[in-house]
Parts: sequence; C-alpha cells; structure tokens
Amino acid sequence: MAPNPDTQVTVDNMNPLIKKMEYAVRGPLVLRATELELEMKQGVKKPFSNVIKANIGDAHAMGNKPITFIRQVMAIITHPPLLETDVFPEDAKSRARDILAGCRGGSVGSYSDSPGIEIIRRHVSNYIKERDGGIESDWRNIMLCAGASEGIRGIMKLMTNPGGENTKRPGVMIPIPQYPLYSASLAEYNMEQVGYYLDEARNWALDPKELERSIKEAKKTCDVRAIVIINPGNPTGQVLTRPNIEAVIKFANKENLFVFADEVYQHNVYAEGSKFHSFKKVMMEMGAPYSEMEVASFMSCSKGYMGECGIRGGYAEVVNMDTGVMAMLQKSISAKLCPTVLGQACMDLVVNPPRPGEPSYESWLAQKDGTLASLARRAKLVAETLNTIEGFTCNVVQGAMYAFPKIHLPPKAIAAAQEAGQAGDVFYAFNLLESTGICVIPGSGFGQLPGTYHFRTTILPQEAMIVDMLGRIREFHMKFLKEYS
Repeated sequence: MAPNPDTQVTVDNMNPLIKKMEYAVRGPLVLRATELELEMKQGVKKPFSNVIKANIGDAHAMGNKPITFIRQVMAIITHPPLLETDVFPEDAKSRARDILAGCRGGSVGSYSDSPGIEIIRRHVSNYIKERDGGIESDWRNIMLCAGASEGIRGIMKLMTNPGGENTKRPGVMIPIPQYPLYSASLAEYNMEQVGYYLDEARNWALDPKELERSIKEAKKTCDVRAIVIINPGNPTGQVLTRPNIEAVIKFANKENLFVFADEVYQHNVYAEGSKFHSFKKVMMEMGAPYSEMEVASFMSCSKGYMGECGIRGGYAEVVNMDTGVMAMLQKSISAKLCPTVLGQACMDLVVNPPRPGEPSYESWLAQKDGTLASLARRAKLVAETLNTIEGFTCNVVQGAMYAFPKIHLPPKAIAAAQEAGQAGDVFYAFNLLESTGICVIPGSGFGQLPGTYHFRTTILPQEAMIVDMLGRIREFHMKFLKEYS
C-alpha cells in the first residue's frame, strides 16, 4: 500500500527506537503459526492435525486449568451479590470482602492508588517476609503492576538519562540468552544492551569471570548502571545456586550496579537439589555493605502454578532506593493512574492463599501441588527425550517453563539458511513449523554464543500433547538431517 502524502506519521519519520525493537516470542514465526491455524479452518490440508504454539509461557492456552480458589474470589469481587449466597466457601468470601473493603466504593471498577491497594501491598509484604524466613519487608516498598513486565520497564526507565552530546549512554547488563522483554525495552529507551553469556556447559550457570569480561568491554562505550538476573531462568530453565547468587551480589556491589532480580518463576523449581533463593534474602543475610545495595525484585501471577497470564497482575519490591528517586518513580507510575484492579486482586490471592484449617486449603493445595508435579514431569520428559535425538543437546530443566536445547546443524543446512537470508536456527524453526505445526522460538531471538544454534520450547502442553509434540520433532529432525547431510 503506497503511503498517503498527507500522513503525518510515516515509517520514515516515526520514532526509530520503536523500529529497532524486537520481541521474538511474538515475532514472524508466531504470525505464521496463526496463519496456518486460519488456513486449516478454511479447509487447507496440512501434514499435521493441529498447530502447537510452544512459543510462549501461556499456561491456560495450553490447557492448564485455573486454580479454583483464585477464580472463586475473582467471581465474587466482580459480582458482590455472590457474597449473599452459599455458592462459595467462607474463606473465599472472606478474601473477597477484604479486597472489596480496600476498593473505593467497594468496587473493583474504581481506580486504586497508583502503587496499588494498600491491603494487597501489605499482604505482598507479609508473603515476602514469610518466604524469606522472617527478613523484614516494608509494604511501602511494594509497587503493584500490570504483570512484572510493567514494573521492570517502569524502573528501568528511571535510568535512561540521555545526558549531553559527550555523555555515554546508560547500559544494563543482561544474561545471554535472555528474555526479549529486556533487549526490546533497552532498544526502546535508547540504552545499551550489555550481554553476559551464561555457561551452557555448567547448566547455564553465571560465571563471575564472564561478568568481569562483559563490564570491562562495555565501559569503553557506555555507563553501566544495572544488572538483570533471571532466576529461575528464562529461556534457559536453570536455578541459581546460593554461591552463584552471592558471587553476583559481590560483583554488583563492587561495580555499584542496581540489581533487577526477575523472580517470576520462584514457584517453578523441579530438579532434585535445586532450590529458589531470593536475591533480597541472600543480600540481607550477607550483611553490610551488601544489605545496603539497591535491588528491585519482581513477581507475577502469570507463572508459577497459577498461570493467570491475561489477568496481568504482578509486583515489584524496591529496596534501598534513594527516597527522592522513589518519589519520582511514584510520580511516573501515577501518569498511568493505576494497575488493573483485577490483576492486583489476583496477585493478592497468590500471596494470601488458603491457610491450614480453612475450608479451601486441602483442595487448593492439591491443585497447586498437582500442577507443579505435572510441570516437573513434563520438564524431565522434554529434556530427556530431546537428548535421545541425534544432534540435540539439552540441559536439565531445573525450573521455569522452558527447555533451550542446542541443535547441531549440518553445514548444508547453514548454507541453505544463508541463501534464504536467515539465521540457521530461524531456518530450522520455520521448516519445523511448516512440516509439523510446532511453533518454537529460535535461539537467535534470545541471544546465544556465536556459532551455536538453539530454540526455546515451553513445557506447558498437556502431557499427552507434549509426547505428540516431541514425536513430531524427532520425526522432522531425522528427515531434516537426511536432507541436509
């Protein structure tokens, strides 16, 4: 379509930083997967019976069931007359009453304070204190947000500081591979992406020497102001050990870096011997000067056993931030009025679930444990199965919701990819999609060591579907190797 000469905003004169942004998990492969679904609905025959969108951690879209207690309370707060019925248990009603009492006019349809409803912020603070073994958490440091992504972007935006002509751009250290939220946000904010490689040979561990290499190189071109740690890891599925976390904290302290602790998968730990340690807890237990460092940690109701992605609930706990900067952060978020109140309520039910002795406790616990046990089985199945396929190497999925296998592509396949103008793993992923209906995301969308090829797949398809998916991948890969060997 030819541009209208009277159009005020064109691709040529629009914000170039938006054009620079890339968000692989919603990129061209996903668009093609949606097209394939539409073609199949229109009767076009394909060599597969259905499209499996393994590109994103969307639990309910993959058939994982909502937690009954969460949905009961959400139903009540959206329709308070249900409080007068015997349809729901008393603990669900009690949670609903507390949430509605915190809402102006007793309605979730009203605006809340910009950082969120006070009673929910207090519940989040209590949850963090309990999780961290009694280490204090101040509810005034809690900021509720529309998913963790909003909180991350809101705090990162504080560091953009364009400066003058001779001022270095601010930089943020992010893991490679990384979740594309970070690379996309840094591009949008005109900040420098400072990548540090995770060690695939050590199950994607953080190597302090690599952190030193990365920051030394970056200081030549930018002012490094922060470091991002994703634990448990996305897309890599590792769970950091406590010594690893301590090493990162010592490094961040030495370099005077603000710490972004992305901990949205804190409930998703599966591997024997793995354990989640919050950055704040470790930092506080290490004592001064580490306990005085600036850190923001993030949580979401989209992951864990809940999977409530579309409700958009999350929180940030911001510790040791300068009081003047905290005031500016509050001013900044007030421009958006408030995060969705239903999202806040959902987050409340994650941090304030049924307690032993309450009527919903046993059923809630059975659903929670059942969901996490099933995810653990799927995590093990995916990694073990991929490792039996020639040309695949997959680390143990210790946590989160993804596997990130390495694929060893034959030279002919790499040459064919170059001829098609694609990276090797992009070429592989498009071929996989067209042949099997499986949508995965190439490793190049997350970053990877040059000369290596990976893809990210979620472990979220139901157990029967995941067996089918792995079978399709195996069959495709054997044909692919035969064609390009």
